Amino acid sequence: MLGSAADALPPAWALLNSNESVFGPSRHARDAARASVSGIERYPEEVDVALVNAISGLHGLDPEMIVVGQGADDLLARLFRAYLGQGDQLVRSANGYLKVPNYAHANGGEVVSVEDDDLIPSVDGMRAALTERTRAVYLANPENPAGTYLPKAEVERLHAAIPDDVLLVLDCAYAEYAWADDYDPGHDLVTRSANVVVCRTFSKIYGLAGARVGWAHGPPDVIDAVRRIALTFPMARPSVAAAMAALEDQEHVAFVRQENRALLEGFCGRLNSFGVDYVPSQTNFVLVRMPGAVQAEAAVLALGEKGIRVRRMNAPAYANCFRVSIGLRHELDATSRTLESHLRAAT
Repeated sequence: MLGSAADALPPAWALLNSNESVFGPSRHARDAARASVSGIERYPEEVDVALVNAISGLHGLDPEMIVVGQGADDLLARLFRAYLGQGDQLVRSANGYLKVPNYAHANGGEVVSVEDDDLIPSVDGMRAALTERTRAVYLANPENPAGTYLPKAEVERLHAAIPDDVLLVLDCAYAEYAWADDYDPGHDLVTRSANVVVCRTFSKIYGLAGARVGWAHGPPDVIDAVRRIALTFPMARPSVAAAMAALEDQEHVAFVRQENRALLEGFCGRLNSFGVDYVPSQTNFVLVRMPGAVQAEAAVLALGEKGIRVRRMNAPAYANCFRVSIGLRHELDATSRTLESHLRAAT
């Protein structure tokens, strides 16, 4: 939030602040959600099992190693509730997903934050931070809000240093967007070890942020512990129906992936043309870097005055940054034009 200055901004027409998919879900997902309403008076018994089986079939994973929840955040919160007690430590990148410390603190856990290497998670730093009190290591890959990632070899190097009784939690919310040849979400690592959990979501490339659906893949004992903390009926029937239909429409996923990359590269090219720095991204957003915090604040306000909402970052490492979610072409064109005009007027 920008405080009182934000209150004076006009209504937004371009919402580029929450990393949602501007392409929305598959039409089949919309249709399935609507159709499911006919049975909405009934409790959603076993619908989570059907979704687990659908995920298992698509990805070739053991269904006993999958749990679904109300978004990846729900699963992360339950996971850390199950594995972090009073005084236990969670090691994480200092500039990673900013909600994670809240989940770790809920049961009295402590957070050990490791500084990044130019906004890329430091494997050496996280390895050095491990102690006898460490119970879990959290890595967002790709990372939010930077959009950077660790190659598969680096993730495995991190895992090699983690004791068998410590969990490595890989939050791969943006995995479907990543196109780097050396990127991997880590499911193979899950099957080869007994202390790795991968969290995924339907909120990003599947366009179901409002449905609140996520899933995790991990060792059976870990997955069982997460399941035990769930509510009696953990998933809404329309949400599950939409997610299952979305899984079946991989053509839509491929379309969104291709369009997102083209739009992201085009927007970054435009930033290059008038000398604005940014962090190379493997996601559906880009972190823009201004010379200082004052300039970043002014740029965000200038965009807001034109009805364009972007995300101002408050963490110290991001004091001079704001994050732009990839929108439709005309939204990104308006964003780049407004930013260029603002910078010219400021010089």
